[in-house]
Amino acid sequence: MRKNPAMRYTRFLAAAIVAVLTNPSAWAQAWRTETIASGLENPWAVAFLPQGRFLVTERPGRMRVVEADGRLGKPLAGVPEVVARGQGGLLDVVLDSGFDRNRELYFCFSEPGAGGNSTALARAKLSDDLSRLENVRVIFSGKPKVESSHHFGCRIVETRDGHLFLTLGDRYSRMRDAQTLDTHHGKVVRIQKDGTAPRDNPFVGRAGALPEIWSYGHRNMQGAALGPDGALWTHEHGPQGGDEINIARAGRNHGWPVITYGENYGGGKIGEGITERAGLEQPLKYWVPSIAPSGMAFLTSDKYGAAARGNLFVGSLKFGYLARLELAEGKVVREHKLLEGVGRVRDVRQSPDGWLYVVTDSAQGQLLRLRQ
Repeated sequence: MRKNPAMRYTRFLAAAIVAVLTNPSAWAQAWRTETIASGLENPWAVAFLPQGRFLVTERPGRMRVVEADGRLGKPLAGVPEVVARGQGGLLDVVLDSGFDRNRELYFCFSEPGAGGNSTALARAKLSDDLSRLENVRVIFSGKPKVESSHHFGCRIVETRDGHLFLTLGDRYSRMRDAQTLDTHHGKVVRIQKDGTAPRDNPFVGRAGALPEIWSYGHRNMQGAALGPDGALWTHEHGPQGGDEINIARAGRNHGWPVITYGENYGGGKIGEGITERAGLEQPLKYWVPSIAPSGMAFLTSDKYGAAARGNLFVGSLKFGYLARLELAEGKVVREHKLLEGVGRVRDVRQSPDGWLYVVTDSAQGQLLRLRQ
């Protein structure tokens, strides 16, 4: 009896789907990118404006609107002076949860000042004509300022109750500060939108402790996102090896530089060369060798199928890929490498309509949308 061509095609399609779902490498190859915009100079972050537009920061100190069709707008007026040196410059940007009614946003940058520079967080309003920032006000400035062009951290997350988290690096030359509570170096801070410390922060009222501190013992966090339960997930650069993913909970000490899975550049142990100690938090995941992580997003949509929903996505600057991390019971259980060779992934975000977007960091950086 002659076989039905439609039946043969259905069976072939079913077999192909099973092969992709059961073969991680084949599944990874199914991802592709669509170029939205090119010609961005070292872009660092993307936020999603109404009507399909994007707001992108460029590390040299520019913020610009990208039209839905990819056209680059002129740099916005009103951006404050930044220290555009080394890893410093204009870094993260997020829209306020009430942007549709108040047009407010937050951005962080390396701020010059007496003694050097530090990470600062500013609040501003985007003008109706998309040409400038208005009412710019720095609501947080890291202390103390030091002469360094490294480890600014600088990811911003708004919590469900309307507070702001900001990640801060240890400034590289001051790594021991990550273990003290009298500086902001190597900390996650939690503030209200006016810049003041919430009264329920863990170190409020403790002598010698800065009230904005939420967690400490971090190295250089360039990824942060709210998890499914509302907890703050972060990742940070290790030294040579030892990049980490953590859940930053109130008052917890994440160990740097007392414990680490990395080593000094060129070899040799850091401190005692230990990876754990009582009272210090262990990472949920660590990478050896380092992937140089930047950008972090949880996928909450079904745009990429049921297998990807709930996964965590992290960019790699060093190896130029996007990591897709499967989670189970709050732990990372499997990693897939997507988009290998795409370039230095600086940021990854999920748009309001459920698509994932990636920003690549180069002199001719791109804004890309992920497709399957």
